[in-house]
Amino acid sequence: MKLLRYIANLGYGSRRQVQQLFREGAVTDADGEVLYADDELGDPARVRLDGEPLDPPPGLLLMLHKPAGYTCSTKDSGRLVYELLPPRFRLRSPLLSPVGRLDRDTSGLLLFTDDGALLHRIISPKAQLAKVYEATLAQDLRGDEAALFASGTLMLESEQTPLLPAQLQVLAPRQARLTLHEGRYHQVRRMFAAAGNHVQALHRSRIGGLALDELPEGQWRALDAAAQARLFGAGEAA
Repeated sequence: MKLLRYIANLGYGSRRQVQQLFREGAVTDADGEVLYADDELGDPARVRLDGEPLDPPPGLLLMLHKPAGYTCSTKDSGRLVYELLPPRFRLRSPLLSPVGRLDRDTSGLLLFTDDGALLHRIISPKAQLAKVYEATLAQDLRGDEAALFASGTLMLESEQTPLLPAQLQVLAPRQARLTLHEGRYHQVRRMFAAAGNHVQALHRSRIGGLALDELPEGQWRALDAAAQARLFGAGEAA
């Protein structure tokens, strides 16, 4: 692949705009030697733009600590999760897409990838990657929620099949940690509603073996091969 096409695909601009970067001598190798638009790509890790390494190549997987109030969309009104990423990330080809969604009022771990096969591997029901949520509730827990959620018989309104068993850990009278192995629409909120309660705040802290750890709210981090291995190291079916 030519350097011009590769850099444009990373979202740094249209081909015409990237061509101008080459004319200005902004694209160099790691030793400072000027590169040209029709050069072959070679090792992308050695390419520099204005002295800085290029963004991660296609196959990118990143994690974002999503704050409440942001929508997982490219088009909706209001604040969008893409505003928390470098602007050029919205222009990458292939498209950088959220892996599943968190609703606007839910905070926590959100994954993005431009690798379609990886995206489907993560969300596949076969993977059964555990997703861990912390919920703050409007009323005290009754005490029977753990058994109800673990039963495998709970049927949500308008659903045709019962939920898979889920694990509930009581953290405080109105706080709970819930571990799911599927991802239905607004599932946590609907589960507590079915138990006669209301979720006031919701945070996702883990997917599979991957946790937010110390990533500050609103920040993102690209994930290397070791992090991807941790993602699937806990919960993927054989």
